[in-house]
Amino acid sequence: MEQKTYLQSLFGLDVKTILVTGAAGGIGAAISKGLAMAGAEVALCGRTLAKCQALEAEIQAAGGKASSHYLDVARMDTIQPCVDEVAQQYGKIDVLFNVAGVNKREGLLDVEEADYDRIMDTNMKGLYFVTQAVARKMYERKSGSIVNIGSHNDEGMLGGCSVYGAAKSGVVAFTRSLAVELAQYGIRANAISPGHILTELTQVTWDHPTRAPWLRERIAMKRPGYPEELVGMAILLASDASAYMTGQAYHIDGGCLCGGAPWEYDTKY
Repeated sequence: MEQKTYLQSLFGLDVKTILVTGAAGGIGAAISKGLAMAGAEVALCGRTLAKCQALEAEIQAAGGKASSHYLDVARMDTIQPCVDEVAQQYGKIDVLFNVAGVNKREGLLDVEEADYDRIMDTNMKGLYFVTQAVARKMYERKSGSIVNIGSHNDEGMLGGCSVYGAAKSGVVAFTRSLAVELAQYGIRANAISPGHILTELTQVTWDHPTRAPWLRERIAMKRPGYPEELVGMAILLASDASAYMTGQAYHIDGGCLCGGAPWEYDTKY
């Protein structure tokens, strides 16, 4: 077998239909484009349909396959219709990427119920019921891969992220539950936990006079990550190359959780 053919057999997504929630956001768009360029048919699902359609056009212009579908994961009445629409259009759903998420940075003592509910409804409750709806489709074919987006905050906490951290920790625990219950049906479940990724929404943090230096000191690579740097893991978990991988959260964080920059030490280099 030629090298190119071998790699394609491992990592190629030519026969995969992939549903992505939050597809038009900074991380969602990068993952969606990467999956499409690897050969997948990508169902771009989000609450701002115009943004999904713009991304669809961009993917198609580059030779990829994509379609746009309305989904607000915080609204239960939009979940099943979206999943049914995608399954009917493509005949199957091979992979689910739960990317949709929201946050509001504020102190633990400042959080009000409305903000708590908005974050939990999107990051945990919505993810749960989207996954349930898609997993039922996967159950029919006894095959599938579910990929949830966790966060640095599912293990390492930051001030002002109590609700978000609780939700993302829940996402990782839920991922393990999925792996345990669904393996018998040929369905795998994993999480990608991004570190401090530079997007339009986090630009304010990386421009901040004290927060940006604080972050760089705690990241071994001393820089933010970029959404495109999550694509390799996304393709791996969507492909057959990860056939024996389930129940794990993979942190892509530039060496943040491992300890960040080292203290001063003696070396001749």
